Amino acid sequence: MNLSPIIAAAALSCLFAVNANAEQYHGVLQFKSTASRAEVQAQALATSHAPDPFREGAYAGVAPALGGQIDKTNVHAQALTAARAGNPFGDSAGAGVASVFPGAVDRQAVRAEARATAARGVAEALQ
Repeated sequence: MNLSPIIAAAALSCLFAVNANAEQYHGVLQFKSTASRAEVQAQALATSHAPDPFREGAYAGVAPALGGQIDKTNVHAQALTAARAGNPFGDSAGAGVASVFPGAVDRQAVRAEARATAARGVAEALQ
């Protein structure tokens, strides 16, 4: 008979037995309250007659109107500007016409250098 599977099973069972833990029961919790029984009953009665704050849609009511600090015409103008600006989050939002920046080098100097380089290249090719 092969003893290695039996020994392996015994070793695993010992390993599991060592790691097994159980919770300990500490008895009933003792609460210490400073409120009297009458105060607690009054709070319970008030809470039972209040609307349920956890019901579905408890906070879905219409929000109260806030006193605006901005003029209505100013908000309307900002909305029109934003609507006409297009989608700033679109794929091609920044793909407008590339702006041309003036170079630091004079255009005539670049042309003269290009002509000189071309002339040297033709002269070297002829030799």
